[in-house]
Amino acid sequence: MRSVAIIQARMGSTRLPGKVLAELGGATMLAQVVRRLRDAHRITEVVVATTIGADDDAVVREAGRLGAGVHRGSAGDVLARFVGAARSYRADVVARVTADCPLLDAGVVDQVLGALTAGVDYASNTHVRTYPRGLDVEALHRDTLERIARLGTTPAAREHVTAFVMEQPALFRIAQVTAEPDGRDDSDLRWTVDTADDLAMVRGLYAELGLGSAARPYRDVVAAVRACPELARINAHVAQKPWQVSDVA
Repeated sequence: MRSVAIIQARMGSTRLPGKVLAELGGATMLAQVVRRLRDAHRITEVVVATTIGADDDAVVREAGRLGAGVHRGSAGDVLARFVGAARSYRADVVARVTADCPLLDAGVVDQVLGALTAGVDYASNTHVRTYPRGLDVEALHRDTLERIARLGTTPAAREHVTAFVMEQPALFRIAQVTAEPDGRDDSDLRWTVDTADDLAMVRGLYAELGLGSAARPYRDVVAAVRACPELARINAHVAQKPWQVSDVA
């Protein structure tokens, strides 16, 4: 079974343009995400899904330098972009991640993929949040992705890829992945990069823990943040944009 990680990435961003190629730990943010996905045991291949726009030629060049697969598609219809990537790279299972999550944990990726059994259509750690925001992973069978593409016709469904699952959960067999078995809740922590302050906080963590040279389990990073609360305060004021608000990535 081919489990393909598809990274949603483009240069355009309303709050931090060009963030996916921002320097982080001696590499680009995209490179850090690719590296972490390659550490996941359940991932067969890593693919960057970007747009056909000229601005994203730089994303394509960086993905090529990293040896990752590339698929280019619509800027606005991200769902179609993902379907195209899944078809091009013969995915049986798709793990959806975004390029603005440079603290992604390979173990969490494997945990979410492991929850996608034969009796489950869609698994994620995002609907019931116990992990820090920025460890987001969604996994679905390709036929589930194809079904979403057939049924999801609203602008939100086309832009946000899995929005139709959130809008019509009764149509899908869903597995919610939480930080078990200890029941811990670190959802107050914000590790995704949407703003300059987010990037400053993540750069601080990379410097503190030497993450540019070697990834660390997310709980090590949590421990560092809890021990150094001034790091978390750098971006504590940043509000997460609701998924219903457009900001195609």
